[in-house]
Amino acid sequence: MTDDLVAALGPLLTAEAAAEAYACGSDPGDLEQTVWLRLLEHLETHGPPRAPEDWLRRAVRAESRRTRRATRRERPYGTEPADRATPTPELLALANARHRALREAVARLPDRCPRLLQALLSPKDLTYREIAGELGISQGSLGPERSRCLGCLRRLLTPEVAPREARG
Repeated sequence: MTDDLVAALGPLLTAEAAAEAYACGSDPGDLEQTVWLRLLEHLETHGPPRAPEDWLRRAVRAESRRTRRATRRERPYGTEPADRATPTPELLALANARHRALREAVARLPDRCPRLLQALLSPKDLTYREIAGELGISQGSLGPERSRCLGCLRRLLTPEVAPREARG
């Protein structure tokens, strides 16, 4: 009985779902699957419908209306769920590892370089005059000293950083 009903209603359901799906913004296959589920529920509780074709048309339209109502109530997120504004634990761990590697490399620099780079990166946002006074060097030699220290830092970090791939 059920197999005969499914075989008889299959083409009609496919046609009805295709006709109603566009209006409710749904996929015809999804609408068709939902109506099959409703039919199984109806068979379990009430037995086969008296007029199966009419029941099927009403079920398709009811599901279509239900989908339209749900679509009208749904609101999109203000931001994407995977928004980069709130970093994931993985991104935080990677950033911490990079900062730790940088701090360790700065600590291995020669002469005044660790103090100079710490002063340059200070949250106090010191001026060149303040940094020069703090380190006891002239303000004019601060630029060349900074360049030398950054070159040393670059050479220290080069083995730790993956080489760039050749382009072209």
